[in-house]
Amino acid sequence: MALSKLLFRGWRPSCKQEALRNKPSCRAHCLSPWLENLDIYLNLGPFSVAPYPLSEGNITGAQSEEQLSSANKAMKSPHPYWILSAWLLWVTHPALATEAISPLDISFTRQAVQRLIFDPDQAIPLSMLRPETSITLAVEHPTIPVSGGDTVYQMDRGSLTASAEEPSESALWIGGFNPFATYDVHFEGWTGDALEAGVELATPTNEHRVILLARFHDNRCTSLRWQVFVGGEEQINETIPLETPVSKPFVFRVQMLGSGLNVFVEQHGVNQLVLTRDYTEMIDLRRKEHIRSFEFRLLTRLSERQSVTVRQASGALTTGVGQADIRAITYEDGSTFMDQGRLWFTMSVRGRRLPHPMQGIFSLNPSVFDLRFEGIVVFDRGDGLLRNDMASHLFYDRNAKEWRGLTVGFSVYGDPGSRERKVIWSAQSPRDPRFGFSIMHSGPVSMPLRGEDPHIIYDNEVGKWRVLACSKGDPGWPATLYESDRWNGPYELIAGPATVNGTGCQLQKFGGKWYALFGSSDRKFYVYSYPELEPLGALDMHRPPWDDTANTRCWPNVIPLPEGYPAPYIALSMDRSNFPNMGKSWTYGSLYLYHGYTKEN
Repeated sequence: MALSKLLFRGWRPSCKQEALRNKPSCRAHCLSPWLENLDIYLNLGPFSVAPYPLSEGNITGAQSEEQLSSANKAMKSPHPYWILSAWLLWVTHPALATEAISPLDISFTRQAVQRLIFDPDQAIPLSMLRPETSITLAVEHPTIPVSGGDTVYQMDRGSLTASAEEPSESALWIGGFNPFATYDVHFEGWTGDALEAGVELATPTNEHRVILLARFHDNRCTSLRWQVFVGGEEQINETIPLETPVSKPFVFRVQMLGSGLNVFVEQHGVNQLVLTRDYTEMIDLRRKEHIRSFEFRLLTRLSERQSVTVRQASGALTTGVGQADIRAITYEDGSTFMDQGRLWFTMSVRGRRLPHPMQGIFSLNPSVFDLRFEGIVVFDRGDGLLRNDMASHLFYDRNAKEWRGLTVGFSVYGDPGSRERKVIWSAQSPRDPRFGFSIMHSGPVSMPLRGEDPHIIYDNEVGKWRVLACSKGDPGWPATLYESDRWNGPYELIAGPATVNGTGCQLQKFGGKWYALFGSSDRKFYVYSYPELEPLGALDMHRPPWDDTANTRCWPNVIPLPEGYPAPYIALSMDRSNFPNMGKSWTYGSLYLYHGYTKEN
């Protein structure tokens, strides 16, 4: 018979309430007969030490002060076998101990997958022209003459038509400007050839202008116009033919990406990429003075007796063409942050290759798969720019009462002529950055090796801040563990680097013990020990987010859940499938939900 069964044969707790078993007083009372039996079975002599120091508040029955004093003295001089006895007590009774479990004991099964591509239900509005609700167009959306004759604007049956009796270029003011927003014009129809209409981002005096226009011919959109003016001087004027002309109606979509842009046409809910351009060598729209002075306009260029009709025009924060780099928002000690019954995540909103993604915030009710786009976070280093850094780990520091985190300076790739390298930056804000458009102040973090994909915790047991990050090394970006007395550094290396090319670091507790998780190019989500950073194995994933040919540098994101959810663990990951026709790029991906169960269950 196993020792644990022998020890517990015939033992029953005397507590009437199950919950009382975890109280020290109850444990001392209920386990007294068992402790005596333990002494007999192990032949250890009289067992005079309770598992907890005795006091007036936890003595039950008729006990004298002499007995109390004797027991407390015994605690100061424990029996030589007390440690073994206490250990046996805790490991043999599940009601009295935290279940020992590691991530290797969990099997993850895929539940669902989805990719958010400019999801209209998820768009966060910034500005909008809606003819069906406009009352006084001239006041709400004033006309901005540019050249030529007058453009006449008329509203009818929920649409707006711009027409001209002679050549005319003019614009309607729609709203303010955000270099990380998406700007849409819904075209319903047009008359005439060689007319142009679309999105203009410009200063009120037309000193600076960035122009993206659809050009119409033979009752179709056949080409695009890309034009930039800086200081009143034309920097570029380019006509780009469409491989596949577009008939009416369709959505003309300009996705701004800080230092670059994408242009799409959407029909029947399907987005087709038709143009990509960078512009920071001509004008850097991330600069605060441009953000504050530019405006979003509906621009038309019409010849005699031409017209164009639009259903609406809007600026919004959007989900982009894919999401990646998933990490749960936490508290300072790495514990799960839940609010409104939802988990909260940082995910990159994707445009195309670096530096064009940006830092998004999403939430999820972990009992279902209702991913919700909540906002965009950008970072202010005090250099006059708002930066779309990403791969961030954000946490709420309850002691400092401040939102903090680490992010990666991918935006440096958009700085023309810069020799600065991509490194990890700190981020902080007194305002909750989870909603809408948020700005976090950012500062450099001193850390050996160049890193990315950081995950930060305050380890209460050692009284130190610890960061697991992928550091530049061999091979690729192996996971490395760092330590500091301060959350924003300086940090020193204490373990690693690992021996595999990693990505998407995570520190997570299982059964009261920390583990290091990260993705790889090896078709595995690795599990390493903490803090030694020694290999232990890999997550057991049924239908992982890749196949035999796909890129597998995906991120693990495992979260334990409290009782009452469909599974005790979830994992949220992504694939690395790029959006069509972007060439060499990183627009991934689709999002994958997994439920995790211990293998014995």
